[in-house]
Amino acid sequence: MTEPLRGDARRRMAVAAVVLALIVLAIVLAVLLREPAESPPQPAAPSTAPGASTSPGPAASGASPSTAQPSPSQPVEPSTETPEAGQDPVQPPATVPPVPVPPSAPDAGPGPAPDPGPPAAPFPSALLGQDLTAIPNAGRVVALTFDAGANTAGLPKILSTLSAKGVTGTFFLTGNWVEANPGGVGQIVSAGHRVANHSMTHPGFTGLDGTQIARQVRGAEQTILAAGGDPRPLFRFPFGERDARTIAAVNSLGYAAVRWTVDTLGWKGTSGGVTTQAVADRTLAALQPGEIVLMHIGSNPDDGSTLDADALPDIIDRISAAGYGFSTLDALLAP
Repeated sequence: MTEPLRGDARRRMAVAAVVLALIVLAIVLAVLLREPAESPPQPAAPSTAPGASTSPGPAASGASPSTAQPSPSQPVEPSTETPEAGQDPVQPPATVPPVPVPPSAPDAGPGPAPDPGPPAAPFPSALLGQDLTAIPNAGRVVALTFDAGANTAGLPKILSTLSAKGVTGTFFLTGNWVEANPGGVGQIVSAGHRVANHSMTHPGFTGLDGTQIARQVRGAEQTILAAGGDPRPLFRFPFGERDARTIAAVNSLGYAAVRWTVDTLGWKGTSGGVTTQAVADRTLAALQPGEIVLMHIGSNPDDGSTLDADALPDIIDRISAAGYGFSTLDALLAP
């Protein structure tokens, strides 16, 4: 019996040894698994002076100052961040001007049309500073022009001839002439001709100041308008007397200055040694594209002749035979 007992004892000791080993292994594993989870206590943060930042600088932590969280025990600094992060804050000006408010768009509903703005220039800018002696780039056309400052002696014959020949002309009228012959403007306009401004009383303009020039130009304009014609924007200087100053003054009043290519000299009359043949010959001698012919309505005060009116049929026929047509001075106003 002794031998079996010894065998059982050895087995129990072996089992106990295994159990003990497992217990030791379990304890060791428990200790090993518990160590990483428990970190040693951290030392307390050093105290800082009042108002000092508690966040590390950008170089030490890599965090932006705007993302650092201050200690709850310290006051929160006002933010200086601008919309463009990283830039210095922009200080507002001491006085902020009011922001202009754009005008609201007009209603699309019924109502008066919006103001179209200032009117277009009354004549092409190329005519500024000039006293035109011909119609630029006009081609083979001639402008017949008639000055009216004296009387109406030649007007019936001139209008009759122009009508018979199918030609239109340009009539430069003084305000005095219109006042003395109120029906003359209506006859000219109703026949399809162009009227223009020749001043109020026909003075030499170089001796006038700016105010006097304006009175002469505006006075004639208002008188002609009242009689049923519109002289704008064509002006002719009395006696052809002008300089740079007077041309600029007339331009500023909305008028282009128009001179002439040839003066027929019919106004000199027979007492001045002029004939109808001489008037026509002088006109044809100056024939050129865009020619502006100067004639007069009134009679010579000494002999009563109306040479321009008398020579007009021959002038028109000879110009037509030369292959030219006719135009009013409105051709100057084409863009």
